[in-house]
This record gives sequence, structure tokens and C-alpha cells, in this order.
Amino acid sequence: MSALRLMLVDDEPLAIERLADLVSRIEGTEVASTHRSAAEALGQLAEVRPDLIMVDIEMPKADGFDFVEALAKQGWLDANSAPCICFVTAYPQFASDAFETGALDFLCKPVRLTRLEKTIERCRLTLAQRAALVRLRELGGQLDALRETRSPTSAPSFWVHQRGQTLRVPIEALEWIEAEGEYVRLHMRDQSFLFRSSITALADKLAHLGFARIHRSTIINESRLKAVHSSRSGMKAKLESGMLLAVGRKYRRSVRELQNAEEAPRPTPSWVGTR
Repeated sequence: MSALRLMLVDDEPLAIERLADLVSRIEGTEVASTHRSAAEALGQLAEVRPDLIMVDIEMPKADGFDFVEALAKQGWLDANSAPCICFVTAYPQFASDAFETGALDFLCKPVRLTRLEKTIERCRLTLAQRAALVRLRELGGQLDALRETRSPTSAPSFWVHQRGQTLRVPIEALEWIEAEGEYVRLHMRDQSFLFRSSITALADKLAHLGFARIHRSTIINESRLKAVHSSRSGMKAKLESGMLLAVGRKYRRSVRELQNAEEAPRPTPSWVGTR
């Protein structure tokens, strides 16, 4: 039996590295290619011809849904060459809807080996039944509905693992985030949680949700900024909880702009009042 060929598409290098490591532990699979963007993956698709594409939903420029939309229009695909699609994301609020479309599977970060093994087996069965092309076409017709699921009217959340439990942490409840090795620590007023992501990738993804980077290792919820203090020792941001956080030199101007914006009337964030 030939090895199942996987294409991994994610803008986060650490996410690709971890997923590739998990794939290497599953017998009869191989990582055929890895890509940091949807455009790059589409450009190599005809050459790589993967059996399974694992694509992150949240990517800059063209996201995972855009990728599948473009993929479904590839004229050379037929019942023997159409790949299975598995979405991977840190925001699992679309999971129930994704399963009702042509997506083979939907995995939440951090991906677990046992869960990935089930996805691989599901892919083998789908390919054996030559059902991948049908699934892909069904998925192409459901993309608008999936995009609606992650619209601003749905309050975004993190799902974190702690003491054997998977907990939902609403993004609007976070006060600040700090880098901690290959993870970040999510801080609420009286709790904190580890989440696997680089601080840079998270800063990019949270920028449109009212979060700002104030240091190479720190992100704050803009709505929790209470004051900005400057002294000979440097600039610090004071949050509603009283927490004082150092502001990096390259971020001082943006923090000042943030402070000025706080003094003017601000629109209500899109997630306020949502569940």
C-alpha cells in the first residue's frame, strides 16, 4: 500500500512543524509538501497531488476557505485525483457546521496524535470509495455558510487544555497575553492559561479584534488599557487590573496613539453583546 501523501498549509511555522512531526509517527503517511500561504499551496498542487490537505482556516490574505474555493475550481481534478480536505484551527466555533459539509474532518489546535490518526483512517476510507471529489464539490458549495459561522456576530474564543479538561476562554475576557517559549500565556483577571502559538502569529490574528502588541513578548486588550506612564526607566502600560507592563521602544508610538484614541469616542467592539 502506497503512503498517504499530505499537504500541510498554515502560516505558522511552529504549527506546521508540530503537525509534520505527528504525521511522521503514523505508519503509511508522508508529508509531501508544506506551505505558508494558500497561494503557494495552490501553485504546487498539480505537482504535489496530495491525498489529504490539512489547511488552517485563519491565514492572512487568502484564508482556508478561500483556498478550498479556489481548489474546487481546478479543472484537472477528477475522482482519482481530488484530495480530501481537513480544516485545522485554533477557533473551533465552526466545527459542528464544518462536519455537515464536504470537509473530511475538522481538527482543533493543538492537534492530538490519536485524533489525527482517526482523520488519516477516514481519509483512506474516503479515497478507497473515490468519494473525495464529491466531498470537495459539496464543500465548495458550503463555504459561504462556513464563513457566516465565523462572522463577527460570533464571539471568538480560545479552547485551552488544563488538567485534563478542554476549556473555552472568550477572547474579550482576556486582559493581556505574554510569550512563554513555544506557547503564550493568556491572562484574565484571576486566571491564566497556556496556549500553543507564537506571540507574533497571535498578534497578527488578534489585531482586528481590539488587541495590540506593546512589546516583543506582550499583547494587550486595548479596551483594558487604563493609563500610560513614562519615566526615565521607560514607558509602561497600566491595565484595569492594575497590572503594569513594559512597553518596548519600537511600540511606544503606537501605544501613544492608542492612548489618544481612548480619549475619543470609540465604537463598540463587534463581539460585545454576543454569546
